[in-house]
Amino acid sequence: MGHASPRNVGPRRAMTSDDASLCANAHATPFMTCPPPAPPPPDAGAASLLDAAMDRFAAQAPALPLAVAFSGGADSTALLLACAARWPGQVQAWHVHHGLQAAADDFERHCTALCARLRVPLRVRRVDARAAPGESPEAAARTRRYEAFDALALDGQAQAAIKTVVIAQHADDQVETLLLALSRGAGLPGLAAMPARWQRGALAYARPLLTVSAAAIRAWLRQRGEGWIEDPSNGDPRFTRNRIRARLLPALQEAFPSFRSTFARSAAHAAQAQDILTEVAAQDLAACGQPPRIAALRALGPARQANALRHWLRTAHGQTPSSAQLAALQAQIDACGTRGHRIELKVGQGRVRRVADVLCWEPGGPDRP
Repeated sequence: MGHASPRNVGPRRAMTSDDASLCANAHATPFMTCPPPAPPPPDAGAASLLDAAMDRFAAQAPALPLAVAFSGGADSTALLLACAARWPGQVQAWHVHHGLQAAADDFERHCTALCARLRVPLRVRRVDARAAPGESPEAAARTRRYEAFDALALDGQAQAAIKTVVIAQHADDQVETLLLALSRGAGLPGLAAMPARWQRGALAYARPLLTVSAAAIRAWLRQRGEGWIEDPSNGDPRFTRNRIRARLLPALQEAFPSFRSTFARSAAHAAQAQDILTEVAAQDLAACGQPPRIAALRALGPARQANALRHWLRTAHGQTPSSAQLAALQAQIDACGTRGHRIELKVGQGRVRRVADVLCWEPGGPDRP
């Protein structure tokens, strides 16, 4: 099947029943531009939620100029339109071409056309987002995407340097992230889900739409006669996140209509608790030294010791140990009552070894007997 061409990105005709069927089954086609449907009329109340979220974000005075991570989908289209209207001349669009599907070139052409209509500069970065063995496709795409943002920021230093990058993840994405974390037995960092604001190097990042549902974003676009593209991979049931979106979210909506706000509140509580644990871990690690002294680690209780070890491995070496690896390391530390006791265990992508009276982490290396 040939690729469908992007349609005009200006005000669009009403969606026919045939269009509605195609958009509802967009995963069956390599690329689909979805015009706003005619009936039912846009929900003005739902659409206003996006404007309220943008008002709150603007009140935080984000550093300008800013870049919108722009895929051409509904969420990033709405965010780009809202930002371009609020900060004319201070907005760029950043599009990452992941190279994962045949429609990727069509996505780029659609983004180019919309940015030309809005007179917003578009910058495109092509990456190879194929997952390595043992790496999840979602994690691989996310890693390459942020690497692309870093590169775009560096490329733009000779021009007006971007200060803030905004990403269009929304309330449904937040719920999906939390449910994924629960399904994997995650701790507080996973249950905290996605932060609304964070810093990565010299760039400030923000998610202004994190309190807005996907339905409200689409209502906002329909109210303005704007269309968007549908990524066919979003309907692929092989991906856990897509199964959550298609099966669990409708059930939650029926059973607990306010689940988006209550789940977000739980995630915020988890984030606050994790902040406290991070502060405690930093204090304990400062007392244990860098690299940490075994005797000082043995003086901590089991939970506090585990917290300090996680913090050391993450901040000093970029490693996240599995629960089994951390338990094995703690068992060895507990048994390490003599100077001659040996510690050498696989942790993360390397090994933790005892060197004199301290623990050291080294990258790589095969298991040893």
